[in-house]
Amino acid sequence: MEFLTIGAVVHGGTIIAQLVIFLILLALLRAYAWKPLMGIMKQREEHISSEIETAEKNRAEAEQYLAEQQSELKKTREESQSMIENAKKLGENQGKEIVSLAKEEAERIKREAVSEIEREKEAAINSLQEQVASLSVMIASKVIEKELDEKAQEDLINDYLKEVGEQQ
Repeated sequence: MEFLTIGAVVHGGTIIAQLVIFLILLALLRAYAWKPLMGIMKQREEHISSEIETAEKNRAEAEQYLAEQQSELKKTREESQSMIENAKKLGENQGKEIVSLAKEEAERIKREAVSEIEREKEAAINSLQEQVASLSVMIASKVIEKELDEKAQEDLINDYLKEVGEQQ
């Protein structure tokens, strides 16, 4: 049994030595590896957190920019629609004005044509009256000059009327 006690002591001393070495190793790891490793992890965590915040900020700015662009696009569409409607109204008004001016011009030309026709008609009537008057005077003078009988006078008048009819 002695053997077991000595082995247990040796074994117990080894355990204590291993425990001391482990604690020293743990202290060394903590001093030289754990703190730098934790610092790197903390920096990485802060970097990732910063990147997430930047991404969120960029996303919010992008959403705001998108909303502004959509608003501008809507505004532009409304303005273009308004311009199209104004152009249509202007075109319709100009069309109506052109038609109105054309009607007025047609009426003016018609009035001038009717007036010209009336003047020409009066001139023709006056000319015809002058010719009839001069023919009547000529017939009367011929009748008086010849002092013919009634039959001869009728023939003479008929001849002159035929001449007048042929001249027209």
